[in-house]
Amino acid sequence: MEPFNAASEEALEQTLLSCLRSPRWSRRVAAHRPYPDLDSLLAAADEAAYDLTWSDLTEALAAESLPTLPPDTYSAAHTALSAAQAAYEARFGHVFVICLDGVAPEEVLDRILEAIRSRLTNDPEEERMVAAEELRRLARERLVSALRGAGNCATSHMPPAPGR
Repeated sequence: MEPFNAASEEALEQTLLSCLRSPRWSRRVAAHRPYPDLDSLLAAADEAAYDLTWSDLTEALAAESLPTLPPDTYSAAHTALSAAQAAYEARFGHVFVICLDGVAPEEVLDRILEAIRSRLTNDPEEERMVAAEELRRLARERLVSALRGAGNCATSHMPPAPGR
């Protein structure tokens, strides 16, 4: 945890904002340094994510990109995914987010399409809660990945993240 705890404010802000594009979340996580261990950091990151307002979440959602498909995915799948994402954005006004941590590459397309179809039936308030939870999970996954990249103690804590 030492590299995270000792990072400059600027470096830490860049790292945290790459995990979740919410300045409020980033400031809250940074403000509670030093963290004794990874579990403490992840608990603080989760708590900060749970406390985000809808305005904060909207800001973070606006910076998210659509989930990517494995490179060998056939073109009809890209068409189906594009149509599903367009329907989702038209209904909810923001990009679809999903944390694919632990999903095998060959299951990514099915998982994304299944989730979009399922979540299209949500009412807007319910979907806000689901999207917020997916953002929290993405932030957590990205934070562990960033720490792993810094040669941190996170390397033995969780299995390698397969991307989003």
